[in-house]
Amino acid sequence: MEIVKYIILGLYFIVCVSLIILATIQNKEKAGASGTITGSTTNNFYEQNKGRTKEGKLKRWTIILGIAFVLLAVVSGILYLV
Repeated sequence: MEIVKYIILGLYFIVCVSLIILATIQNKEKAGASGTITGSTTNNFYEQNKGRTKEGKLKRWTIILGIAFVLLAVVSGILYLV
């Protein structure tokens, strides 16, 4: 059981560092909440293929690593209680 704890802790550390790096690399979105209120969306080629760009991939990986962060935190909490 100790080996599993150390593996989970190692994965948690890797995910934490990766998440910090990805979050700092990303560009801040310009529209933000005001773009949501005013409805300033454009239906052009870039908006339709945003997920294939570098920013889209960074955003997707940030979401994936964020979910992994939460799951590993819960699993490590459960393992250290047992």
